[in-house]
Amino acid sequence: MATTISVTGMSCDGCEDIVEGALEDVSGVESAEADQHENTATVEGDADVDDLIEAVDTAGYEGAPGSDDEEADEDEEEAEAEEAEEDDEETEADDGSEEAEEETDEE
Repeated sequence: MATTISVTGMSCDGCEDIVEGALEDVSGVESAEADQHENTATVEGDADVDDLIEAVDTAGYEGAPGSDDEEADEDEEEAEAEEAEEDDEETEADDGSEEAEEETDEE
C-alpha cells in the first residue's frame, strides 16, 4: 500500500536522500521516494503514518499527514455540490420558462 505524506524543508537532492533514508528505516517500509518540488514523500509498505512523520521530523524536516485522500474526497464532494446547484438552477430556469410559455399561450 502506498502512503503519501507532506514534507516541507527539502531544497535539494541531498534532502530527498535524507528523507528517503529516514523513511526506509521505519518498520514496515518497503521503499520510499521523496520529491522536493511537490513537498511529498511516498512510501510503499504498511508503516504507521505517525511513525513516518516522526522519522521525517527527526531527520530535520517537517512531516505531516498527506492530504491526497482527503483532498480527493473534498474535491469530489465539491463537484457533487456544484452539480446539484447547477441542476437546481436549471430546474428553476425551466420552471420560469414554462410559466412564461403558459402565459403566452393563454393570451
